[in-house]
Amino acid sequence: MQTAPHRSPLLPIFLTVFIDLLGIGIIIPVLPALFFGPDATVLGPDVSYQQRSIIFGFLIASYPIMQFFGAPVLGALSDRYGRKPMLMLSLAGTFIGYVLFAIAVERNLLFLLFFSRMLPGFTGGNISIIFSSIADVSDPNDPGSRARNFGLVGMAFGLGFIMGPTLGGLLADKSVVSWFTAATPFYFTAIITFINIVLVQFRFGETLRERRETAVSFFTGFRNIGKSFSDPRLRGIFGVVLLLSLGFTFFAQFFAVLLIGKFDYTERNIGLLFGWIGVWLTLTQGVTVRLLSRRFASESILRYSIVLLSAALAALLLPGQGWVFFVLNPFVAIFQGITSPNLTSVVSNQAGKERQGEILGINQSMQSLGQAIPPIIAGYINAIDQSLPIITAAVLTFAGWALYMWVFKSGQRKNVE
Repeated sequence: MQTAPHRSPLLPIFLTVFIDLLGIGIIIPVLPALFFGPDATVLGPDVSYQQRSIIFGFLIASYPIMQFFGAPVLGALSDRYGRKPMLMLSLAGTFIGYVLFAIAVERNLLFLLFFSRMLPGFTGGNISIIFSSIADVSDPNDPGSRARNFGLVGMAFGLGFIMGPTLGGLLADKSVVSWFTAATPFYFTAIITFINIVLVQFRFGETLRERRETAVSFFTGFRNIGKSFSDPRLRGIFGVVLLLSLGFTFFAQFFAVLLIGKFDYTERNIGLLFGWIGVWLTLTQGVTVRLLSRRFASESILRYSIVLLSAALAALLLPGQGWVFFVLNPFVAIFQGITSPNLTSVVSNQAGKERQGEILGINQSMQSLGQAIPPIIAGYINAIDQSLPIITAAVLTFAGWALYMWVFKSGQRKNVE
């Protein structure tokens, strides 16, 4: 029997990430409006703004908290059983979560809202599995190969964010179609997630060639955090990952709340703005990152992109009119688009080929921790002033840059043996 010709997995990886991020992007303009918009229905009219803000923060945090426990398990299992079966499991949990979320929105069931975010959070290790797959197929003899391939994933992120938020804003707008409701985007997302499952089943080839017995535990996330800070070769770069994740999450999760509260943005307007951000993110990670990777090492690029991202976040506090964000937010997209794949590339370079799943699992744990803490804190500080989450985002990102400069000045970029 003849062996099937080798096909590059990059195209199915690209399509898988695109469909996955399309679903995530659809939610962006809808979820804040359920709590803070003029037609907010999830909580009763007797619930104060401060209470809404705190509950919203805990709801946002429930996903990454569960991901903190689940993603390392899926990462370790992907080293043992392969990338594809674990990716299928992750997407199945995501599909069920979206269906349950739509039902919860229709029936105003707060407890089901939380459960429907916690389930896909626990099974939501798909991005770390995708990163492991890219590391599997990147050329170890080409220093820029990983950054370019991670940039390709970033381009899929960007395309998902072009179409996702725009679709979400339209699908929740009953003036577009009379039977559209706040639940419609989530049913639509469930459908495209099912398409993603079919795509992975038939088009995603297994990338793992040498399987490894990696320990599996629900408490791996805590051990990952301990390992990242106890090993001097890891603590520096993972400290940067944590700070940048903390900073960007403060921005990403509560920026729409600022737009609704201070600038009267609707779901449609939020969707259009985030779609515009996606255009710049796509161009950056699909073109700029690939060009920069051919001329500069990831370590050098990050010296400038992180501090510029901090400045771009701080600039979001300046506008007095809502349209100005269409000018300022592309700079956030550009510098985040440059930073993210290059930082992942630097993290990936810390490990040998046989430990990609483990190291990127640790990376996912740090990012999950960085995504879990800010919504809870932001829920409280947003109740005080809607600008505070953005201020915190800029400060933490600057702290991440300062730590990065110290780490690489100190020469702490040795590979993990």
